[in-house]
Amino acid sequence: MLKLVVTILSFVYLAASVGTTVHFHYCMDKLVDMGLWHNNDKKCGNCGMDKSHEGNKGCCKDEHKQYKLETDHKGTPAYQLTELPPVFLPVAQFELPDINLPTVTEQNPLSHAPPRRGDIAVYIRNCVFRI
Repeated sequence: MLKLVVTILSFVYLAASVGTTVHFHYCMDKLVDMGLWHNNDKKCGNCGMDKSHEGNKGCCKDEHKQYKLETDHKGTPAYQLTELPPVFLPVAQFELPDINLPTVTEQNPLSHAPPRRGDIAVYIRNCVFRI
């Protein structure tokens, strides 16, 4: 059902965007014939006059009008880019102070790693004197 509706709407949009030409035939300033296709008859069906004498001299007249959407289906741009003069904004510069946060391992030294090297030499600290 949805495909049928979409197909019908597609044909309606196509007909509106492509357009159509309607042919009108006037005889003695009265509308006699109207259609989508032009009749190639040489004589008028109403008065029998030859159509080759069209113009101001004859009583028959043919008009062709084209019906079409020109720009109705085209969207207008939402914005237009124009060149604006440059604007100088004040620049605010400020510095945040460095904040040193101690780590958890420095606050709670509970690791089982060997101690750091101190100022005393290892052989003096362990009392190993070799001569």
